[in-house]
Amino acid sequence: MHGMAIRLKVKEIAQYRGLSMRKLFFKSEVDIKTLSRIYHDPESIVTTETLDKLARALNVDVSLLVESDPPLPKSLE
Repeated sequence: MHGMAIRLKVKEIAQYRGLSMRKLFFKSEVDIKTLSRIYHDPESIVTTETLDKLARALNVDVSLLVESDPPLPKSLE
């Protein structure tokens, strides 16, 4: 991919919160195949609905689930 990519931090946040993929699956009601894809390919394309479900299950703001890769310059944040 050229330029900047969006990377999902779902796996890292779930691990920090002590949630296995299985527990996050039950808590978020996100399809297990989708969740597995996100865990194995953090640059996966997902819907805003999926991001919302994951953010609610992890009790974080949606903005914490994504990061720019490479990071945005501070002047653009």
